[in-house]
Amino acid sequence: MMKRLFARLGLALALVGTVAFTAPAFADDKPASATPAVTAPAAAAPAAAAPAPAAAPAAEAPAAEAAPAPTVNKGDTAWVMVCTALVMLMSIPGLALFYGGLVRSKNMLSVLMQVFMVFSLITVLWVIYGYSIAFTEGNAFFGSLDKLFLKGVTPDSLAATFSKGVAIPEMVYIAFQGAFACITCGLIVGAFAERIKFSAVLLFMVIWFTLAYLPMAHMVWYWAGPDGYLDAASADKLNATAGFLFQKGALDFAGGTVVHINAAVAGLVGAFLVGKRVGYGRESMAPHSLTMTMIGASLLWVGWYGFNAGSALEANGSAALAFLNTWVATACAALSWVFAEWMIKGKPSMLGAASGAVAGLVAITPAAGFVGFVGSIIMGLLAGVVCLWGVNGLKRLLGADDSLDVFGVHGVGGIMGAILTGVFADPALGGAGIYDYVANKVADSYSIADQVIAQLTGVGVTLVWSGVVALVAYKLVDMFIGLRVPEEEEREGLDITSHGESAYHM
Repeated sequence: MMKRLFARLGLALALVGTVAFTAPAFADDKPASATPAVTAPAAAAPAAAAPAPAAAPAAEAPAAEAAPAPTVNKGDTAWVMVCTALVMLMSIPGLALFYGGLVRSKNMLSVLMQVFMVFSLITVLWVIYGYSIAFTEGNAFFGSLDKLFLKGVTPDSLAATFSKGVAIPEMVYIAFQGAFACITCGLIVGAFAERIKFSAVLLFMVIWFTLAYLPMAHMVWYWAGPDGYLDAASADKLNATAGFLFQKGALDFAGGTVVHINAAVAGLVGAFLVGKRVGYGRESMAPHSLTMTMIGASLLWVGWYGFNAGSALEANGSAALAFLNTWVATACAALSWVFAEWMIKGKPSMLGAASGAVAGLVAITPAAGFVGFVGSIIMGLLAGVVCLWGVNGLKRLLGADDSLDVFGVHGVGGIMGAILTGVFADPALGGAGIYDYVANKVADSYSIADQVIAQLTGVGVTLVWSGVVALVAYKLVDMFIGLRVPEEEEREGLDITSHGESAYHM
């Protein structure tokens, strides 16, 4: 019996190995490219970009033959599908539990409900018109409406990766990018937790998603794909169809601008306009369950591997680099936050450890596939200390009741990470540099000054664009349905007054 069992196990393993190693070969690993991925030729739909824009191609190379028809690698496809599920895990339950534990017990369910329903709402809007506006060719700021309700997308439609001639199913790419949109909108909830109307949250998200998230995703991540970059002339022509910040050469591997700064600014504006919580500064508003917060932070950390490593769109060395950078930078930030807090306050806290980890995750996001391990260590250590200041010193300077420190962590960490990406992407500092799709190699030269200017441009545009859209959106919502619950409802707690439920029954 035992011999038969081992024989069957051996046969099963052999079959698995055969399938794994006879699947289409992985594309050659290359340093994380600076250009997002797009839809493939022929049957593929218009270009769809993936995190990380590239600088204009270098010197003209000899004219190349027409690119071969793209092939789909089952390993890449499976990898991106797993990463999509991990990004969804970040929202529900990760972000929901992280935020839920930080509020008072009487508002626990309200925060869970907001994150859960924002995730559901944005999912629907994404497939109706979001993907089309973000990832089809239009102008430098908005895509077209050619793919409303995912028109024309079939199981055979392809989206390109960072490697010429390598593609994944477009449906997988749609889901992956949709998960990014969902968590970005969910992040905003933490800034005005415990006092906003549920209906106001939903209406605001519709407006902000449409006018802030989608154009930012298009500006940073939309381009025509690598396959058409055959010579300098074709590269110039394709670059002209890309998003505004892509054309400026801004690097954002997985969402430092599009996700974190974008959401943080919207949250900060909301914190000002919704106003401070009743009793803020006079009554205790300590987190009711740091156990829940620790669980949520841990789920965020694990899910973030899908967020960052998945943005390579291939199961290759670029994904491995992003994976390890995410791991290392996060650990460094948790350590630096806790030790800095220990020195300042005399005791290390679980809240500090969780917040530090999230700060590291945020800071490494734009840089994950571009910087080396020394860069990730430095960025992580800085993120812990800088974001600790963000949720203490900066918060006091601003005077806003940013309930769960959305701007202090995601805004400050995102800005720092975006700028330092321009520094540590330099190959001389161990970075991956800028990939030249005309010469099919890493560009020979890299200017930290020029790249930092491009990064600052990306940060500045995000701050202004998101801030203006958020201001208008909040004002519209306030005009039509009001932003805030009545004071007596806020004092009783939103769980009961808004949803008729309690998180805990004694």
